[in-house]
Amino acid sequence: MSTPDPPARRVVVVHGYDAAPDQHWFPWLRAALAADRVHTVLVALPDPSAPQPGPWQDAVARAVGEPDERTHLVGHSLGCVTILRHLAGLPRPWTLGGLVLVAGFTGPLESEPSLDAFLAEDVDVAAVCENARRRLVIRSDDDPTVPAAASDALAARLDAAVRVVPGAGHFRGADGITRLPAVLDALGPR
Repeated sequence: MSTPDPPARRVVVVHGYDAAPDQHWFPWLRAALAADRVHTVLVALPDPSAPQPGPWQDAVARAVGEPDERTHLVGHSLGCVTILRHLAGLPRPWTLGGLVLVAGFTGPLESEPSLDAFLAEDVDVAAVCENARRRLVIRSDDDPTVPAAASDALAARLDAAVRVVPGAGHFRGADGITRLPAVLDALGPR
């Protein structure tokens, strides 16, 4: 009698402000994960150039469904805030296999004052810490949008490891980042 295969891992990727699923390193990540038979969803957030918290969280909720130990979430920039808000609002108990936040932050940014209203409400990360098994914040050493201190502060709040990718800017295609092996490494087989 054969044993059933374990449930497939799945990865949900959430882009940030003024971006789309077919930009930056997102298509490369989906292709790399598909080669390992990992089901990957690249969430298309509504009105990415004029983000609204409610519709963005609704889109993430639909994509994530019920998280479990085989589910991993990857966020970029403002997508990190959206993921964290979604997770913080879930009824407990829940489990998440892993959380990778690229250029993550939670508070207002001097570089993007147009996002102040989106960022006015802080994120309660306590539930995330309690329920997400692995947590990693990836940042650059020269991000013009999200200061290193903001990503480091998020990592501290989440009790997450920090990985620095030198010279990656804000991890956009315009910064030359169309591949991001640090994320793939973080999602490696478990």
